[in-house]
Amino acid sequence: MSPIHRSPEEDGAWKDDRKHAQPGYYPGFDTLSQQAFWDETTRKKVLDRVTNIPELYFFSSEEIPVIQAVFEHILPQDDRALDKKIPIVPFVDQRLHKNRMDGYRYASMPPDQEAYRLGIAAIEEMSRTLHSCGFADLVPLEQDRLLESLHDGKPQAAHEIWKRLPVHRFWMLLVQDAVEVYYAHPYAWDEIGFGGPAYPRAYTRLERGEPEPWEVEERRCEWKPPATAVSHRYGAQKSPIEHPEPEPDQEQQEQEGAH
Repeated sequence: MSPIHRSPEEDGAWKDDRKHAQPGYYPGFDTLSQQAFWDETTRKKVLDRVTNIPELYFFSSEEIPVIQAVFEHILPQDDRALDKKIPIVPFVDQRLHKNRMDGYRYASMPPDQEAYRLGIAAIEEMSRTLHSCGFADLVPLEQDRLLESLHDGKPQAAHEIWKRLPVHRFWMLLVQDAVEVYYAHPYAWDEIGFGGPAYPRAYTRLERGEPEPWEVEERRCEWKPPATAVSHRYGAQKSPIEHPEPEPDQEQQEQEGAH
């Protein structure tokens, strides 16, 4: 199916569809509508992510607005209806409170609990040094620019803290936590057209990438970043593993050697 390239302003119906349902390329798709086809254990596990939002135990009252604002920039949900927003902070808080980790840690990184304490303190110190106010009180564009400096590995303040916490590792920790929570949630499955667990019904149309009878056709569109973001500065990056640079052929090597 060919992509449809358009903006929300060019298609009022499509814009309205997103506003009242889900973002993404699969308007009207509802993964939870298929729950009758899941086994009881799977259904309970998935529904628990919607109905049982963890209480906050790890983050302090001062840290919550900071980390909430950070995750709102890493994974914006402005295009979601309020009742369809995915709560990222509570599930990250739960992981940290229970001290669940991947089973390994980079030698230069402190434990995750300490890393979050240090990282939030550094972000807050950067904001107060550069803007004379807390991070949560900054306008969205300034928040984005401050986080951009972390993404680029060039923080402009709080250098004593960053000596104890490698900024590029902390940034990847934030992104990993945000993505893992977001895409484990069935509302995000609606967005990417994922039909939910395959067991016990199974998937049948595996050869040509066609949707299953209960799925919807992909309907692509293009979106421009808002004026309060700096993400437009970054283009798609090729993976050196999946897209290695082509090796020069032998004749070209010989010609270069002759010169």
